[in-house]
Amino acid sequence: SCLALASLAFGSAPAAHAQDVRLCSAPPGVDALEHPPSRIRERISKGLPLKIIAIGSSSTFGSGASSPAASYPSQLEAELKARLPGLPVTVLNKGIGGEEAAQMVARFEADVLDESPDLVVWQVGSNSVLLNHPAPGTIIYQGVERLKASGAEVVLMNPQYAPKIIAKGDAAQQSVDVITATARDEEVGLFDRFATMRYWYENEKLPFEQFMTADGVHMNDWGYACVAKLLASAIADGARPPAATATAAPVLTKR
Repeated sequence: SCLALASLAFGSAPAAHAQDVRLCSAPPGVDALEHPPSRIRERISKGLPLKIIAIGSSSTFGSGASSPAASYPSQLEAELKARLPGLPVTVLNKGIGGEEAAQMVARFEADVLDESPDLVVWQVGSNSVLLNHPAPGTIIYQGVERLKASGAEVVLMNPQYAPKIIAKGDAAQQSVDVITATARDEEVGLFDRFATMRYWYENEKLPFEQFMTADGVHMNDWGYACVAKLLASAIADGARPPAATATAAPVLTKR
């Protein structure tokens, strides 16, 4: 499988970095979602279960990860459970490698809407850049409309800042711009993966090997874990889980 090949190609090098979360950061202003999923935060504050669907292509599926458990959706579930102890959180991975926006939208009915999720994280745009196809602005817009109409909240995730994507020059930036504009127009969340990974490379001076596999496209375990950590923080930021135990009755002091 491409998963096995990707991890073989990169070997065990990422293991040394896997625990080094100190380096996991986002650029100022990108660490928060401009239009955060407010109803999700409401559910968290009421202690209601969360069901999240991650739909996308190979970087949602987890190509380049050492195991399915190291994919970003699996790590997102683990991060949210750690932040929200006792809250039932499910993150379903609906990533299929190689797909473009239209193919993902065609799967919405069976893979997303039939599951009645509270939140959909839609990672999109990478393959149209790699295949030299125009940024699918209309399709993404229509897809977001459909997801919102179902009652789900939406977070869009744009392409990864990866050697083979940035090699496409203007096409990569156009895809990023189209997704940013769609998120703003539709007032849904945007996880700016492109700006975040560029920040790791340009500002934090992390080599691509820290967060990418050798194929120049896919993230490694560290990259997926960092994306999941930042996304979990952005989703849950400002939400207060209910106290695990009832507050104790006030103690009456003797006078």
